[in-house]
Amino acid sequence: MPELPEVEVVRRGLDANLVGHRITAAHVLHPRAARNQPGGAPEIETSLDGLTVTAARRRGKFCWLLLADTTPGSHRAPHTELALLVHLGMSGQMLVKTPGAETSPHLRAYLELDDGKQIWFVDQRTFGYWWVGPVRDGVPERVAHIAMDLLDQNLDVHAAARLLKSRPTEIKRLLLNQEIVSGIGNIYADEMLWEAGIHPMQNASRVSLNRLRGLLMSGIEVMNRALAEGGTSFDSLYINVNGNSGYFSRSLQAYGRTGKPCLRCGTALRRIVIGGRSSHFCPRCQRRR
Repeated sequence: MPELPEVEVVRRGLDANLVGHRITAAHVLHPRAARNQPGGAPEIETSLDGLTVTAARRRGKFCWLLLADTTPGSHRAPHTELALLVHLGMSGQMLVKTPGAETSPHLRAYLELDDGKQIWFVDQRTFGYWWVGPVRDGVPERVAHIAMDLLDQNLDVHAAARLLKSRPTEIKRLLLNQEIVSGIGNIYADEMLWEAGIHPMQNASRVSLNRLRGLLMSGIEVMNRALAEGGTSFDSLYINVNGNSGYFSRSLQAYGRTGKPCLRCGTALRRIVIGGRSSHFCPRCQRRR
C-alpha cells in the first residue's frame, strides 16, 4: 500500500496539474470507487461538475482536492467548501492524461478539466475509492479522526511520543495506528525502527521518552529521504501522476532484507510477524529490552 511519501508525491503532481482548473465533468465507472458515498456514483458525478480545484492536500495516506464553486449565478452556496477525498488503497493511481490516451482496463473513475486534460483513477485491486463531502478545519469529515502525520508542520512530536509511551503494547503495532501518528505503514515503520535501534516488539511503555522522540525524528528523516527519491516502488502499481516509479526501494535498510547483512553491524537481518504483518530488524542493533 502506498504510504505517506508515495501519497505526497501524488499530491504534488495533482497540485501542479489541477489547482486553478475547473472540473467540466466527472465519471465514476466502477461501483467500488464510490462505495463509501451515500448516493453512490451519481452523487459524486453531480457534486463535482463545475467546481474549481483550489488546492491539493494530504494527511497520512489520504489526499484530497479542495473544491469551490466559482461560477457566477451558481445555485450552490458560495462559501461551502467541499473535498474530493482520494484513497489509493493497495494499487490506486491518479494519472494525468490527454484525451485519446490508450485506456486502461482498470480505469475506475476520471475527471475532465477545462484545459482538456483528464485525471484518471486507475485501481487494479479496487481497494481504493473516491468520496465527496464537507470539510472540517481543512480536513474532509470522513478522515477527521486521522492523526497528524510526521511531515505535518503542526505535529507535536513530544506529545506524540508521550502518547506512544502511554500504550503498553508493541511499538510496531502503535506505529501502524493511524490515530496516533498517521501515514506510517509497514515499510517505513521497519525503516524508522532500524534507524532508531528499537526492536519492533519492544513494549512502548518501557522505552524512554527521549528514545521515542528520536524514533519519530528518525521517521521524519526516512520519509524526507524517500520523498527525494519519489517514494518506494516494488512493481508497476505505485507510480506518480506522470507514470514514473519511485526509487527509494534501492535505499531501504531493513524492510524486505531478511538474511542480508545489517548495513550498520553486518549481522543477518531477521523477519518476524507482528499482528499479521512482516517485520524486519537487526537482532544485534535492535535488541529487545
